[in-house]
Amino acid sequence: MQQVRTLKELAEFVGGKVSGDGSVKISNAATLSQAVKGDITFLANKKYENQLLTTSASAVVVDREVESCTNLIISDDPYFAFREIVVLLHGHRKHKKTGISPKASVAETASIGKGCDIHDFATVYDGAKIGNNCVLYPGAFVGENTTIGDNCILYPNAVVFDNCVIGNRVIIQANASVGEDGFGFATHKGQHHKIPQIGRVILEDDVEIGASSGIERGTLDDTIIGKGTKVGDMVAIGHGTKIGAGCLIVPLVGIAGSVTVGNYCIFGGQSGIVGHIKIGNMVRIGAKAGVINDVADGKEMLGVPAIDSNKARRAYALIETLPEMYKRIKDLEKKLKKATDKTS
Repeated sequence: MQQVRTLKELAEFVGGKVSGDGSVKISNAATLSQAVKGDITFLANKKYENQLLTTSASAVVVDREVESCTNLIISDDPYFAFREIVVLLHGHRKHKKTGISPKASVAETASIGKGCDIHDFATVYDGAKIGNNCVLYPGAFVGENTTIGDNCILYPNAVVFDNCVIGNRVIIQANASVGEDGFGFATHKGQHHKIPQIGRVILEDDVEIGASSGIERGTLDDTIIGKGTKVGDMVAIGHGTKIGAGCLIVPLVGIAGSVTVGNYCIFGGQSGIVGHIKIGNMVRIGAKAGVINDVADGKEMLGVPAIDSNKARRAYALIETLPEMYKRIKDLEKKLKKATDKTS
């Protein structure tokens, strides 16, 4: 249920300071450009600062005292403070309490924890163990001997294959596949022969897997997604890849097999990572970048093939001038040839 709070209450909740009328009532959250009276919004990017003079919001969360036509909450981290306010006002999605539906298929040898809601047509295979307060939406599938921790959510048609290990508070969005066979084939005399994939997938605590993503099980060793890592929609992660804690992998990324990724890395949309390389900690991979070599800690990579971002920006800045440069070079070659002909 939507909450109504005064600006002063919200500021106290996030540890911020009010600049303006603390008694104004806030009932909703919105963007700077779309907010109306009763809404709160935020400013985290300076390029939108001019909108503070025109917004119709009743309040804005900012990181410092700034000129504005409305009230402010000043916070050290305005984006996170805004997130906390949205949770307070609106809460997270509520899940219908169903218990274990008679239309679900739960094996007699499966173990189901307390407070779980298993909806129509969900399937839990033999030997699977599901922790407390989990939600399995219609069509969700948990394979044989898979273990799922507490407070996990499997949205409609999410699949976790056999022998996988899922931590606590893991969210698997609709149509995602965890523990599918890796793309492993031995080519012999022109034919591709499937290699059994005998590893597992391990998702550590607080991991989220986006809709329609595929996380392949390891060929021999396990595929591991580290604690708190968030994987966007339609991401492919290959067999045996190990991703550290706190990474952000946005939609449409492809990471091949046997890659090692450090902690707190960010992968831009449509970036691709070749197999059998090592990416360090706190690395940033730009959108559509193609990474083909190891990347050291803290690097930012852009381009295809991906290179250091400083070099990439300089190189790409020249692209639009290449036709003009080419013409000038051809003109200089002609002049040089004429001068050479006269002296020969």
